[in-house]
Amino acid sequence: MKKVSVCFLASVGALSAFASESMLNDTVALRNVEVSAPYKTSVELTPLAVTTVTAATIEKSTESSLLPVLQNHVPGMFVTERGFGNYGLQTGGGSVSIRGVGGGNKVLFMIDGQPQWAGIFGHALSDTYVANGVERVEVVRGPSSMLYGSNAMGGSVNIITRRATGDGVSGRGQAMFGSFNTQKFRTGISYRKGRFGTTASGQLDRGNGNRKGMDYWLANEYLQMYYTINDRWQVGSNVTMTQSKSHNPGTLQEPLESMWTDMFRGTASIYAHNNYGICNGGVQAYINWGAHTIDDGWTPGVDEGPTDYLFRSHDYNMGITAFQTIRPWEANDLSLGIDFVHWGGRSWNAPKDNPGQRNDKFKEYENEVAGYVMMQQGFLENLIDVNAGIRLQHSSQYGNMWVPQAGFIVKPMAGSSVKFSWSKGFRAPNLRELYLFPPQNPDLKPEHLWNYEVELRQFLLDNRLNVGLGFYFIDGKDMIQMGRVEGRNRWLNTGRFINKGFEIDASYVINAQWNVMANYSYLHTDTKILYAPKNKLYAEVNYTPGQWAFTGELSSVWGLLTGAPEKENYAMVNLKGAYTIDRKDGPVTVFLKLDNINNKHYEILQGCPMPGFTMMGGIDFKF
Repeated sequence: MKKVSVCFLASVGALSAFASESMLNDTVALRNVEVSAPYKTSVELTPLAVTTVTAATIEKSTESSLLPVLQNHVPGMFVTERGFGNYGLQTGGGSVSIRGVGGGNKVLFMIDGQPQWAGIFGHALSDTYVANGVERVEVVRGPSSMLYGSNAMGGSVNIITRRATGDGVSGRGQAMFGSFNTQKFRTGISYRKGRFGTTASGQLDRGNGNRKGMDYWLANEYLQMYYTINDRWQVGSNVTMTQSKSHNPGTLQEPLESMWTDMFRGTASIYAHNNYGICNGGVQAYINWGAHTIDDGWTPGVDEGPTDYLFRSHDYNMGITAFQTIRPWEANDLSLGIDFVHWGGRSWNAPKDNPGQRNDKFKEYENEVAGYVMMQQGFLENLIDVNAGIRLQHSSQYGNMWVPQAGFIVKPMAGSSVKFSWSKGFRAPNLRELYLFPPQNPDLKPEHLWNYEVELRQFLLDNRLNVGLGFYFIDGKDMIQMGRVEGRNRWLNTGRFINKGFEIDASYVINAQWNVMANYSYLHTDTKILYAPKNKLYAEVNYTPGQWAFTGELSSVWGLLTGAPEKENYAMVNLKGAYTIDRKDGPVTVFLKLDNINNKHYEILQGCPMPGFTMMGGIDFKF
């Protein structure tokens, strides 16, 4: 009882003293004592389906963006693209869905547990999710609203950054060149001495895109620092900034001239973590802000000429979250937390001949506060784990929302597990839907769904073979859709859908040189959902003879609604090759990536053709 009291006091002390950016299950060794830094709760405690994409997988992909890596390795996840290069903020690029639930902001992205979304429009910020300096990504394939609230309706993606783990200096650099004059550079350096550690990284991407008028550039910078006070407390902070400018030629049916987006995004957080053996947790304060300038462009032959204004917006979301997981008795984990979020922004049209003019057209904000509790209890020497939790969230806009979750995990034999879960997900309407532009409706209610799923997983052949099979049923209600009221467009809570399907994934380490993996997802829906393929298949073969490494990939989608009359079906074959030179100061790898070698032409967004065969090559070094 005394230890539980100490844990409680640690939680209260954290609330009053610090703020926390999470490093889920990250560990810092200090004089034979480990200070653990979890975020809210371990993914092992949730009965939902979880996919973890490791740093090794991310590095092997040679991608500068995380989204294509996640799409390939997470069953049921799909990302829209409008061409070769960046995702952009318009024309639907970078929209993420899981199991057909997605669109603007129904899958919550986080960096070290910090929510990442635009305060006015609510959407994910796809171009800011770079691969540089990432330790792993944990994707929950199903509603995560019990832990994270709104925007986690369809699932959650937690990007966990890399940090210094050993004394001294270490780093990495990479340069890539390829099709459409694409150039990508990234570097990162870590330093640790005793209790103090810091990591800094930077990335620069630029290219012309696969269509005229698609040129872009993007820069990203990251700085992290932490200090381990003693064997029970650690404090730290981080800052991330992204600058980007991209041009958009519109669609083939409605081409645009002079359409561009200038974006600046920033995030910052401070945190404190504790570990008292039978309990651990922390507190985190964060802010995410952005400034966007957009020229809407014009269509020759349709519009009289270019617009005389620029659309500008400033947005933010900021908050504080406190959490603690306690083990009051054997085989029990009790997680508790409190969240507060303040988000909003302003937008206006600024004359091009006086872009600094600030005649506010729109300004609004919302507040949300929530508390949650989740318990997992093991029985029969952890043969069965029962999980249940509930969240109460209050909003200044829609009032109270109860979010329950329950499930269990059964381990009937060595290397096998069965998960079952029942959970609620919800998404609060964003400021654009509530107040901005003519379709706005301030009386909108949150949209929500009920999710039922079961997952079976089996490890065989000394854990060299891993096979998983999952089934799900989703009943969505009060979906926000465009309707007509008195002859005018208006956002309404009228939509309802039922999604159901299954997902299969398998990986097999054949021997020291050969390994294979594949995943397949099937989605059936009773309504038409854009950008959610009925079938998605990804398969990969890896061969590593000595210092060489070769990878063959098959990526296939069929039954995809793009807005065109016919559904899109496509399959692509990709090849990668790399050679590593071992050096005393660190390895150097030269690589070549050939994508879509079968030169398949296809569209994900109607009127935005994707490139055929592309090539990227470069050099990667570590020290």
